[in-house]
Amino acid sequence: MKVFVTGGSGYLGSATITALVRGGHKVEALVRNDRGALKVAKLGAKPISGALGDLDVLRDAASRADGVIHLARAANADAELAAASAMQDGIGAGPYVHTGGVWVYGDTDGVVGEEAPLAPPKNVAWRLDVEERVLARATTGERPILVQPGLVYGDSAGLIERFFTEPGRAAGSIQYLGDGMNRWALVHVEDLAELYVTALRAAPATVYVGVSGVNPTVKEVAVAISQATGLQGKTHSVTIEQALREMGPIAEAFTLDQQLTPARARDELDWVPTHTDPLAELAQH
Repeated sequence: MKVFVTGGSGYLGSATITALVRGGHKVEALVRNDRGALKVAKLGAKPISGALGDLDVLRDAASRADGVIHLARAANADAELAAASAMQDGIGAGPYVHTGGVWVYGDTDGVVGEEAPLAPPKNVAWRLDVEERVLARATTGERPILVQPGLVYGDSAGLIERFFTEPGRAAGSIQYLGDGMNRWALVHVEDLAELYVTALRAAPATVYVGVSGVNPTVKEVAVAISQATGLQGKTHSVTIEQALREMGPIAEAFTLDQQLTPARARDELDWVPTHTDPLAELAQH
C-alpha cells in the first residue's frame, strides 16, 4: 500500500513511518523544510514539500495514495478541518486515519472505552466538531477512521519529556500536579505507531483509543522519571494554579483522571501493545 503521512518528521510520525516501511508499505511524507526532508528520507519515505495550509499539495498527495495517516496538528479548528477535508477529497473511498486524543473524555470515573461520554477540557474541546465532521463523511461512501492516542512516552521525547522530565532535571526534582493521585492513560510511541498502521484496514467511521491499558498515577510516573534522571526519586507537588502559569492551558489536561482500555482495537484489529510496564521503562529512561 502507498501511504501519505503528515507530521512524518515528528516524534510520532517518525515511528509511524518506520512501522509502515517495516510492513512493506511505500510512504510519502509531508515536510516543511530540508531538515524534515532529510529525516523522512533516511526513514525510507519520499518527502513531499509543503505545509498543512497547502491544500492543493495535500489533496494531490492523498489522491496518489492508497491510504492517508494524518498526524500533524494544525493551528486551529478551521485550519485542521480544511486540511482534513482536502486529504479526504483526495483519498476518496480509501482509508483516511485522523488523529484525535483521549483527553476529550475528561475524567473517566474508572476504566472506559470509546463509548464513554465526552467531557473535554478547554484546550482540546475544539477537536469534537472537527472529528464529528471528519467521521460524517462515511455516510457518502468514504472511509474515515479516528485514532485517539493516550499520553505518549518513549524514545526520550513527547509531552512527558517536555513538561516534566526536562524541567525536573533542571530543578533537581520532578513535579506532579496536586496530590498526584490522578491517573494517566499511557501508550508507548512504538505501539501507537503500529496501531496507525493497522487502522488503515479499519471499517469506516470507527474510533479507536490508542492506549496500553496500563494507567499509573501521576505521582508514580514522577517517581519513575526521577529515578531515570538520577534524582533518586525526588518529587514535589505543584498547585494547579502554579502549573497553569508555568505550562499554560495544557496543565488542565494533565490533571485529568483517566483510565482507558484498548479492548476495541485488540478485538477488531488484533492490536496488542507490547510495552505494558511503562513505569519500569520510564525509570530506565
